[in-house]
Amino acid sequence: MLYNFLTGTVIEKGENAASAVTNAAETVSEAATNASAFGSGNGILFTILYIVAIVAIFYFFAFRPQLKKDKEMKAIQNSIKVGDSVMTTSGFYGKVVDISEQVFVIEFGTNKSIRIPVAKNEIVGVKEPNLTNKPSEE
Repeated sequence: MLYNFLTGTVIEKGENAASAVTNAAETVSEAATNASAFGSGNGILFTILYIVAIVAIFYFFAFRPQLKKDKEMKAIQNSIKVGDSVMTTSGFYGKVVDISEQVFVIEFGTNKSIRIPVAKNEIVGVKEPNLTNKPSEE
């Protein structure tokens, strides 16, 4: 009489050793299937958590700062009034002479007759041009 530790059964003297090994193999196979099913559930959970973590990282390092910057630019563009010196995204300086719903009318250069409508989102900031040869302190 032998004791099979894998199955927890007693193998009688007359029982075939091959059938005992087959029973043990089936028990090990069932245990492996149960373990892999349990492990795949954890794998799915960790995959979901991994994706959520990546989305959170992108939000805090990419989207959130960009939204904050856009909000600041909108505040600057909404605070511009007639007579302010502004700089466009292309680097041109001018003075605002009129404001409408979607555009600023800007006077460029020393010739006062050059007035060009510029979209509001093309204004970078309220700045005076540095017309001296001294370096700027910005």
